[in-house]
Amino acid sequence: MTKPDLSPSALERFVHWHYVRPGANVRRLDPESTRAFDGSKEEGKEALAALNERIGELHDVLYAEHKHKLLMVFQAMDTGGKDGTIKKALYGFNPLGMSVVSFKKPTDEELDHDYLWRVHQHVPGKGEVAIFNRSHYEDVLVVRVNDLVPAATWQKRYQHINDFERMLTDEGTTVLKFFLNITKAEQAERLQERLDDPTKQWKFNPGDVAERKKWDRYMAAYTEAISKTSTTNAPWFAIPANKNWYRNLAVAAITVHTLENLGMKYPAPMDGIDKVRIR
Repeated sequence: MTKPDLSPSALERFVHWHYVRPGANVRRLDPESTRAFDGSKEEGKEALAALNERIGELHDVLYAEHKHKLLMVFQAMDTGGKDGTIKKALYGFNPLGMSVVSFKKPTDEELDHDYLWRVHQHVPGKGEVAIFNRSHYEDVLVVRVNDLVPAATWQKRYQHINDFERMLTDEGTTVLKFFLNITKAEQAERLQERLDDPTKQWKFNPGDVAERKKWDRYMAAYTEAISKTSTTNAPWFAIPANKNWYRNLAVAAITVHTLENLGMKYPAPMDGIDKVRIR
C-alpha cells in the first residue's frame, strides 16, 4: 500500500469540494460522494491514522502557543454520525485543552436567558479546542421544524448567529462547521441497525421515528440555515456521510488543513535556558 498523500494540495481538495458557498443548496450535494479522495477504503483509513498523528502534533503547538482558539460545530440528522465522527475522526486531539459539549433541550435556567447565553459559556479559550455536538443551530432547526417559536423570531436568528460568530472570529477564534449529510434511506438502515443490534439498542429513541417523518421540513431548515450562515470567517462544510470512513477522513483532512494554515509555532524558550543544568 502506498503512503497516503497528505500534502497541502491533497488536503485542499477536501476543503474545495466540501466548502458550502453562501447561498448554496446543500440538498444538491451527494451524500455518497468520495470525490476528494482517489484511494480505497483501506487507504482512507491509513490516511486517517496519519492525519490524527498530525492533529496531535498541531494541537500540542496550539496549546503551548496559547494564542489561537478552535471551535468545531457538528450538525446532522439523527444517526448522521456526530458521535462517531468526534470519536473516530478527531482522536488525535489531547483531552488536555479540548472539550466536547452536547446541547440538549434547554433547562429552565437557560430558557430564562437569550438562546445564545448557554452556548457562549462553552466557546474555547486561548490554546483550547471546543467541539459542539449539536449547537446554537438547534434554534433555527428543531425550533423551526417543531414550531416552538413564531417564524418572525427564528428568522431573525440567522443574523444573530452570523454576528455572534463574527465576534468570535474577530476575537481570535477559528470556527469550522460541519454538516454530516446522509440520505433518508441511509438513516432508515441505521435506525434498523439500532433495533437489531443488542449493543446499540440503548441508542434507540422512539422519538427518532417521529422526527424522521419531518425529514423534508428538516432538510428545508438545514438548507436555509447553512445557506445563510456559511461565511468566509465561519464556513460550513457539507460532508458526505453515508460512508463512515470517508466522513471521518474528510473531517480530519479539513481540520489539519485549517490548523496548518494558522501559522502556529512553539513559544520561544526563556533566556538562558541553554545554561540550565539538572543535577
